[in-house]
Parts: sequence; structure tokens; C-alpha cells
Amino acid sequence: MSLLASLLLLIVAARLLGKLFGRYGHPELIGEILAGVLLGPALLGLIKPNPALAGVAELAVFLIILSAGLEMRFNDIVAAMRGRGLALALISFVLPFAAGAAVAAAFKLDLMRMIFLGLCISITALPVAVKLLDSLGILHTRIARYALATAVINDVAALFILGIVLNMPQQSTFGAAAGTVAVATWKLAALALVVLALNWLLAWLERRDISVQAIPENLVRVFGPEALFGIVIVFVLVFGTISEMLGFHFVIGAFFGALFLDKRHFLASRYEDLRGTLSSITGGFLAPVFFAYLGLEFSFHSFDDIAFPVVVIAVSVLTKLFSGWAGGRLLGMSDREALGLGCVLNGRGVMELVVAGIAYQKGFIGPTTFSTLVLMGIVTTFLTPLLFKRVFPAEALARYGETQRESGGAK
Repeated sequence: MSLLASLLLLIVAARLLGKLFGRYGHPELIGEILAGVLLGPALLGLIKPNPALAGVAELAVFLIILSAGLEMRFNDIVAAMRGRGLALALISFVLPFAAGAAVAAAFKLDLMRMIFLGLCISITALPVAVKLLDSLGILHTRIARYALATAVINDVAALFILGIVLNMPQQSTFGAAAGTVAVATWKLAALALVVLALNWLLAWLERRDISVQAIPENLVRVFGPEALFGIVIVFVLVFGTISEMLGFHFVIGAFFGALFLDKRHFLASRYEDLRGTLSSITGGFLAPVFFAYLGLEFSFHSFDDIAFPVVVIAVSVLTKLFSGWAGGRLLGMSDREALGLGCVLNGRGVMELVVAGIAYQKGFIGPTTFSTLVLMGIVTTFLTPLLFKRVFPAEALARYGETQRESGGAK
């Protein structure tokens, strides 16, 4: 089937099933994932994952992240990464990683499979968290700030370890391993310096009453009002490209680049036009394709022992829920708010599939482990909104959102 025909079928099925789930009070992304499972190799076999669709899915991830950046502030995320927020991120990474390593040891897997299983269980997918929080209308809340900050730290840590493993020499010695770790650390520090330097520059300009709005306005006068969307895309792409050049996934850099797109940097009318354009492209087209593509990745044929995927899924869900709850309580959240945080942290999706795909392509894991990790990513993404709805029924969620809005939004 051609790319256009595949996209047409995916979009129609994803939108229909998404709206069906939305009508009954569930986030639409559940129906969108099921559309991919239905059309993909797992059931009907009408559409198979391919590089062209993967490229469209990557574009969707980029725009989902950009949408989140328009709704949040850089300082809020940085504040959530400090103190107890950092403790939350460490708990939600180390505990699932250790549990994944223990499962691998129990099933007598080798060291590399142990590492990658632990990495994939410890990840929280930033795009999945963003889409869920946005669909629930709580991107302005404390849960969102800590969940997204934790997702960024977890994903950076996982990609940092992945970079070390991929660059480890075949004949590993202590000196070679130490050198690999040092290079990866330097690259992470370089990415942080780029982000902090731009934030310092923008703050410096504001302190001297230099209008940052004049920059996009001058560009619009030169290239026309329709060029604003392209200007913003290029700005965020620069950060994503820097992130990739340093060996990290483009999502990490793109997220920080998008955080700089504050209302203060645009005229009010320009900002609303930008949000409207982005919402139409992302929500109406690319986001459903992305979540449907997750469903396409699933296959039943690689499983020869059902116990392994069942244990992996159970451990991945329980460890994230517990670590989110424990970290939330450490931050002073109520039990309900802390459990809601744990539910959001449970979604893996794209980042976990990226790590699993790289490991599979490089020969570090086999087809059984890969299919298990794909299933785990789909199931946890599927369960995340359902669990959150159980913790926060509609009335409780509305009260929580209103309380958080009154105490000060994210942007």
C-alpha cells in the first residue's frame, strides 16, 4: 500500500476510534493506538510499519513537543528539576531500572539485554505525557510540571546510558569505558550550556527593556505573516538538531527550544495565530498518525513464552506507579495527586520504542525481547489514561484543574 493510502486509512481509523473513546469520557489517544493495532500486522495486516510512516511519526513527535512548549514556561520546568523534584526524577528512574534488571536476571538474560530492559522500563515518554496532559486539560498544573520535568530527566538519563553502551569499544577495558563515559558527560554538559546560555541571553535582554517581540515582527515584515509558523519551526529545529549532533534524541533539544517560545516574545495576536495553526496540524492530522503508528509496531508472532512479557508489563506499571506516588508524597502532594503523577509517568511510547529499536538494529537484543518491549510500550501508553481516570474521576479532575489555575498557571 502506498504512503498516501496508508496515511488516509490510518487517519480515518484513528480519528473515528479516537472520537468514539472521547465520547465515552476517555482520552482519544487510546482509540488512536487501537486503530494501529487493528490495521497493522497484529490483526488485519493492511498496513505495515515502514521508514516513510516512521518519518511522519517523527514529525508528529516534533510538533507535539512544540505544542507543549507553547503552553509551558522554561523557569517552571527548571524549578521542577531542583531539590525534591530531582529526587522524584531519580526515584522514578532508578527503581524501575533496578526492577527491570532483576527481571532480566530472573529470566537468565545476558548483560546487554539486562541493560536495555532496565532502560526501557525506566523511561517516561515525553510526547505521550504531553498528549495525555493536554487532552485532560491539565498542562497548567503541578502534576504536569513535575511529570514533564521527570520525563525529560528520565529520557536524558536513558539516552545518556544508551550513548555510552553504543560507543563502548568491542574489547572493553576500564580506561576505554572511562573515556566513553567522559565523552558522553561532556556532550550532555554542552547541551545544557546551550540551553542555559539562551535563557540567560533572553533574561538579559528583558532586564534592559529590549523588546524580544521585535525579532519575530521584523521577520514577519520581511517574509510575510504566513512565515511565522516556519520561523518558529526553524528555531525549534535548531535545538533538536544540536541535541541529535551531541548524540541525544532530537525530542530533548526540541522540548527545551519550544519552552523558550513564551507569550512575551510575540504580539498577542501572533501568539494565538501560532497556537491555532499548530493545533490544527498536530491535533487534526499528525498526532493521530503518531499514536496509530505505535499500534502498528505490535506483533503477536514473536512470543514463545507468555510469562516473560506479562512479568515485564506488570513490573513496569507497578514500579512507575509506586515511584511516582513516593516522589509525589516527598513533594508534599496528596495521595490522589501523587498517584495521578505516577499514572502519567507510566506512559512509555515513542522514547521506549526508540531505545528498543536501536538495540534491536544493533543486535543487542533479539526479536522476543524487542516484541516484549514494543508490547510493554503500547500497553503502558494504553493504560496510562485509564489509570489516571480511575484516580481522578471527572468531577475531581475539574476541581483540581480549577484549583491549580487559581494558584497560577504554567504560562
